Amino acid sequence: MKDNFENIFKEKRSEFDFVEPNIGHFERFEARLKETNKQEPKRRNWRWLSIAASVVLILGVWLGNARSHKGLELADVSPKMEETQDFFTATIKQEIKSINKIKSPENEKIIDDAFEQMKKLEENYKKLTIELKESNEDKRVIYAMISNFQKRIEILQNLMQQIDEIENSKPAPMASSFKLQKALA
Repeated sequence: MKDNFENIFKEKRSEFDFVEPNIGHFERFEARLKETNKQEPKRRNWRWLSIAASVVLILGVWLGNARSHKGLELADVSPKMEETQDFFTATIKQEIKSINKIKSPENEKIIDDAFEQMKKLEENYKKLTIELKESNEDKRVIYAMISNFQKRIEILQNLMQQIDEIENSKPAPMASSFKLQKALA
């Protein structure tokens, strides 16, 4: 096949050579070659590309590892458990919000103590989420998680009772007792 093309070109060479290049064509061609040789060839900097790929790879491994240490929440088990978790978390948030509204220097110590107990229960809950994932949704772990929520609510309710007792045990302000005495007189 190669021979056929060569023979065809040899026989018809005169038909192909009918146009001459413009005057100075070869000089312009050489000048362009020299210009391209002077310019450094644009090459990609593979070092930066490899560093970027390494960073992406490390970030992916880190995120994957962090995600694997995350446990299952009650909401991940079933829709009913999601409702249960939503109820408990909403109740706890509401109780904390109301406690923070009535926080004062007189009750600050017991509030801080209760919040410290809450923090320990939250850490325990995080451990339970990991245990739930590892145990393949064992019911005993689910019950422990629900019990954890109940304990947190109990702590907050007891705290509210203690705050009420502190508020009720305070003596009445002097100004109001003078007003009461004047009203009676």
